[in-house]
Amino acid sequence: MATPTTPPATPAAAFEARTMRKVGLRLIPFLVLCYFIAYVDRVNVGFAALTMNRDLGLSTAAFGLGGGLFFVAYVLFEVPSNLAMERVGARIWIARIMITWGLVGIGSAFVTGPVSFAAARFLLGAAEAGFFPGVILYLTYWFPKAYRARIVAMFMVAIPLSSFFGSPLSAALLTLDGAASLRGWQWLLIMEAVPAILLGLGALVLLPSRPAEAAFLRPEERAWLAGRLDGERLAAEAASPHRAHGLAAVRSVLTNGQVWLLAVIYAGSSATSNTLSLWMPQILKGFGLTNLETGLLNMIPFGIASVFMIFWGLRADRSGERIWSTALPLALTSLSFALTLLTGSLTVTLVLLSLVLLGNYAIKGPFFALATETLPPAETAAGIAAINTMAHLETGAITSLIGLLREQTGSFPVALLPLCALTGLGCALVFLIGRRQARGPAARAGALAART
Repeated sequence: MATPTTPPATPAAAFEARTMRKVGLRLIPFLVLCYFIAYVDRVNVGFAALTMNRDLGLSTAAFGLGGGLFFVAYVLFEVPSNLAMERVGARIWIARIMITWGLVGIGSAFVTGPVSFAAARFLLGAAEAGFFPGVILYLTYWFPKAYRARIVAMFMVAIPLSSFFGSPLSAALLTLDGAASLRGWQWLLIMEAVPAILLGLGALVLLPSRPAEAAFLRPEERAWLAGRLDGERLAAEAASPHRAHGLAAVRSVLTNGQVWLLAVIYAGSSATSNTLSLWMPQILKGFGLTNLETGLLNMIPFGIASVFMIFWGLRADRSGERIWSTALPLALTSLSFALTLLTGSLTVTLVLLSLVLLGNYAIKGPFFALATETLPPAETAAGIAAINTMAHLETGAITSLIGLLREQTGSFPVALLPLCALTGLGCALVFLIGRRQARGPAARAGALAART
């Protein structure tokens, strides 16, 4: 009798492809839609600001401070949220996060000034905390490591897509100004928050927590997938026998130099994603465009980045290479930021920002594949959350700093220089990790030779 992990009369490769295709089609489109709405709700305030800042009396610095407070709350609640998901289960916890942020997003439409705006952004960050690292962890429950770069890229394509589709939608919603005695920016925030509540309710039905609960797979497919994932987990645990759990795992990752390196690397990408999603409408509007023209032009860089992101994730998995696949996009991002200082042309600026975002989103898949493959299995939940948390802490600081620099200098290219420096540093640190990985096998081989 054949074992459950070796299905009879079915070529292994075809069986694996069919199983993973089923898993991908069931989980990824729904998760992409959820993250799409999450990012729309996070960054739609960038379009709302085109009229909201005047209505509420928000200065550029006050707007940047509110943007930064989102990440302060995100940081405070992210690691506890990921640990809670391990206890409660992915299905229930992801649904809870989405319903909460939807309600807070609707409430954000009724802020009245700088203080309530700052409070609303803080509450939205607290509500959304844990969603992204929770989903990244959830994907490791379903996809063997050979699939993770492409799967993460497919999931995270929701980020550029949120601006590609959200830009014209947000611009259109601003035209509802005065309907039902609400301003256009209020309609924008309300209408783009409602889907989060509906999708949160849908997650309770559509997201099984583990492969063992996957009714959409046949028994032999569930057994094969569980066996493959358990085998990878056991192999990784054997390579890292000294493991910590719970709060001990949190302490372990916070004292792990590798986690700090990964966090600084991802900080450049995270800060670029969030900062440009928040500020790009105002950068483009500064060239004298209308709200509709701003929305249409804002689509272009994000559309290009969406396509290239999938291509780069697939390439990274086919090659199995992580270091160059992560470093090259960071180098492109940093260089393109620097070149914005040399132009005052709308066309050239749009081309350079397109290159910034092309590089920035290409990093996502290979970076998280690199991170999940280098963290000890028992520390993966806390490690992913810690990387994302520390990266977002820097994102919050840079978001506030850009507001201050823009107000002091009157120049967005100068205000974006911190992102140029951070992505350049991240590129250098990726190569440092690569050198450490290359020395590891050589060191072990030398130790073995010395004992023989």
